[in-house]
Amino acid sequence: MQVQLFMTCLGENFFTPVLQDMVRVLERLGMTCELPDGQTCCGQPFYNSGFQSQTVEPARNWLRAFGRTQGYIVAPSGSCADFVRQRYPELFPPGTPEHALAQETAARTFEFTEFLTRVLKVTDVGARFPHKVTFHASCHILRGLGLRQEPKQLLQAVRELELIPLTDEETCCGFGGVFSVVYPEVSRQMMQNKVNAIQTSGAEVVVVGEPGCLMNIAGGLARAGSPVKAMHLIQVLASEGGAL
Repeated sequence: MQVQLFMTCLGENFFTPVLQDMVRVLERLGMTCELPDGQTCCGQPFYNSGFQSQTVEPARNWLRAFGRTQGYIVAPSGSCADFVRQRYPELFPPGTPEHALAQETAARTFEFTEFLTRVLKVTDVGARFPHKVTFHASCHILRGLGLRQEPKQLLQAVRELELIPLTDEETCCGFGGVFSVVYPEVSRQMMQNKVNAIQTSGAEVVVVGEPGCLMNIAGGLARAGSPVKAMHLIQVLASEGGAL
């Protein structure tokens, strides 16, 4: 099966190892991975800042890159996948070629854990991770895409992993993209609450499925001097049991 990799801005610029691990897991499952040329930002920051008209050109560029491809489009981010799925068909008038292309492309765009569990029907990817892990449910994955159990099903299938409950698991970490810039004080307090819950959980690792949340939580843990490590879920699924 052919898979197109939707890298996303944060993935490409800050989490290259996560992208490499995504390829490893997909190839382990028999996928052929391709990286469409010309992909840039999907336009979500413009849209969420209220500049809907300025979102159209980045969306056109994204459609030029992915519209000519075949197969599923898979992203390491629920936020970006949800934006393409929910907003792209709204950006272009019905009846136009761009609207039809947006609908077609959106229909085959999936977040990584969603693709594994709902398309491939896989939960055990052959990973081994002998550590105590807790899980933060990112907002777009949880509320946007409706993935409540699927990420944890993948974690529960990892050999030697001990999954520890996290207090207020489904509460926002305070990132929210533009939200953290517009409301930094509120964002900082939400992040601190999340860090406190993680530190009291007894976990060695907090696993996150969203690059933005991962960046925010990792920064909060670092500022707190916490020994708890923040990792993307993909990194755990790619693990074969090495040290942290």
